[in-house]
Amino acid sequence: MELFDGRPDNTEGRLPREVRTYDFLDDLGIGYKRTDHERADNMEACNEIDAILGVMICKNLFLCNRQKTDFYLLMMPGDKKFKTKELSSQINSARLSFADPDAMLKYLDIEPGAVSIMGLMNDKDHAVRLLIDEDVLKGEYLGCHPCVCTSSLKMKTSDVVEKFLPATGHSYTTVHLVGED
Repeated sequence: MELFDGRPDNTEGRLPREVRTYDFLDDLGIGYKRTDHERADNMEACNEIDAILGVMICKNLFLCNRQKTDFYLLMMPGDKKFKTKELSSQINSARLSFADPDAMLKYLDIEPGAVSIMGLMNDKDHAVRLLIDEDVLKGEYLGCHPCVCTSSLKMKTSDVVEKFLPATGHSYTTVHLVGED
């Protein structure tokens, strides 16, 4: 794996959703580092990418309530365990579960393994509520996928919060997850 500044020189063979991510970030003037890699759809693979980027890749979970009427994107450190009960009480939503791939594609234009905050640029109706663990916000940089699981980005957390999110029309709720047994 190699670290590059910004978008690929040649986007041939890349999915449109990935190219749209680079276009969106470039239009906002958000700088980023990028690495290309094999499919990264588990935290072990992400740990290897973390080492190249020099940043912790966030665990991104796409959740919904039991009725599948409320959808949430949760960003949390990859080393924390997710406990439904711990989050449910903070957002007043009982019975959270993982949303199905069809909802992921519909709202974020992302497929399983590539869930990322970058997908919020595709949520024009603001159907997804962003939840960010406070530890993610403490880091100077964060890592995420550009809507595909074969590339990863490193960018300033402040750019994501102060430039990217306002451009998508999304805000976020800070949550406190202990993630211990």
